[in-house]
Amino acid sequence: MFNSKNFLFFIAVFIETIFNANGDLFNEELFIKPLPPAHLYTYFQFTTLVNDNLSSEHTYLAPRSLVEVLTRFQVDELHFTLTEGQWRHNHWGYPVLDAAPGAELYAWFSSDVENVDTQWKKLSSTLAGLFCASLNFIEDFNTITPQMALQPTGAIPQNPNITSQLRYASLPREIVCTENLTPWKKLLPCESSRGLSALLNSRMIHNTNYHSIGVHTRKVCSSSDCSVVSLEIKQTVALVYDSKIIRTTDWSFTKLFGQGLPGGCPLASSSKVYVDITTNDTQPFLLSPEPEKVLLSQRGGSETKLALYTIKPENKMTTIGAKYISKKDLVLMKLPPLYFNRYVLGYGKEFGGIVTELTNTFWSSIDVVVLQNAPWWLPIQLSSLRINGEASSEMVLARHYSPGRSRQKPYHLELLLRLPPKSATKITIDFEFVFLKWQEYPPDANHGFYVGSAIITANLPTARNYTSLPGTASLFESSINASKPWYPAVFRTNGVMVSLPTPDFSMPYNVICLACTVVALAFGPLHNICTKELVLKVVGSSVTLKQKIINLFKKKKE
Repeated sequence: MFNSKNFLFFIAVFIETIFNANGDLFNEELFIKPLPPAHLYTYFQFTTLVNDNLSSEHTYLAPRSLVEVLTRFQVDELHFTLTEGQWRHNHWGYPVLDAAPGAELYAWFSSDVENVDTQWKKLSSTLAGLFCASLNFIEDFNTITPQMALQPTGAIPQNPNITSQLRYASLPREIVCTENLTPWKKLLPCESSRGLSALLNSRMIHNTNYHSIGVHTRKVCSSSDCSVVSLEIKQTVALVYDSKIIRTTDWSFTKLFGQGLPGGCPLASSSKVYVDITTNDTQPFLLSPEPEKVLLSQRGGSETKLALYTIKPENKMTTIGAKYISKKDLVLMKLPPLYFNRYVLGYGKEFGGIVTELTNTFWSSIDVVVLQNAPWWLPIQLSSLRINGEASSEMVLARHYSPGRSRQKPYHLELLLRLPPKSATKITIDFEFVFLKWQEYPPDANHGFYVGSAIITANLPTARNYTSLPGTASLFESSINASKPWYPAVFRTNGVMVSLPTPDFSMPYNVICLACTVVALAFGPLHNICTKELVLKVVGSSVTLKQKIINLFKKKKE
């Protein structure tokens, strides 16, 4: 008897064999971790590895639309995220991949590109149409070139002027919605019909405290001497659920995503689900079904226990869940080695300041790079820079400052600091309020103006609350028993909101209403006087028959 499902499955396996023969690989992974006090972190990662013979006309597992963009604009490495909400580093630890609130885009262009600014503008406009985002608002006045904070993670040829090929911009007002998720899912080989991407129900994932989608592309070495490189396309989704939203601390695929998992993607080399069970000692829970095996990841003196599930394409509807034995909230036992906070100072509408607090909880010093990006309408004064209240500090090892220009260029400040052990460092810099033109105010000007997050790049001395991204291999299995002297990480602080001097936009409305009222009251009587005829009416009943006939003819003429 002919079975259409089995036939399609064998066709998919055959196509997968052909794709793998061409060197393309696709892996999908899901990581689930409980967070204190009563939150749940889910992280999706879809990795596509493309062979060296990359062409925008012939693609296999890689999305052709994205490959055309990378090829056309000669992009060596690209990072793009859309985030709603704020990650709480001091309460939740570190995410697998950090992202700034709103939209964030930065890219390295090939050394053959001469006019990087022109290519950058074309790239942002094209991605705006591809992901239905407002990236077309990226202009010269909100684009910077970081010098120390960002470094390429892929196999880019050594170039002393590598930072000259880098461009960075953020739109903190951007809101993430279904219009962004739908084109993002269409870049996957199985889209949202099969595999882990079938769990990404927009009705469920947008009802979370924190959700972020991202696309990250880079070139990785395919040989030991890196003479052959491949293209890696990594699509990520990060979600943080609150037990108050799902109304229970117990979780399952049905409660989180509204449905079960309809098997793995037939085009994927592996489909795996990892569940962090390290907190079972303090907050025990039971997994259903039982995991295949338990992995122990040891890095930098930190141990992580992971329950592994392998999802097969032929599997039927699958669901994984956990039931907690005790209903007490989870407590973060150890603070991360580095956490931070950012807020605004000042009063009135003339001067203010931005404060960035960095807390080092480790017993040794930590080197960090802090990047402050201020828009042109918020001029920061370098002379007012203070470290712990002092104008000069020995903690500053290097500094880069690029002054802004009104309506043309933002303000850009980078500091290389060495944070002392067990210390709190406060970076304060003052700014001035600027009067804008009336057309430059947004429709909700009284709501305030958003300032993008600061970027913090650190070499962490420990792997505590740290999850690495090994690259093309599995998300966690390749990092088991890994030992490094330091662990690089890039973080984003929380965004801030500034209230600029705003005119009373209700005044034109009041003037229009008053003027229209005066005109209406004056126009009415004048119009009646000029257009109507005054006729004297005879009082009394002594009207002759002749007069009545004359009055009758007058009415007919009118």
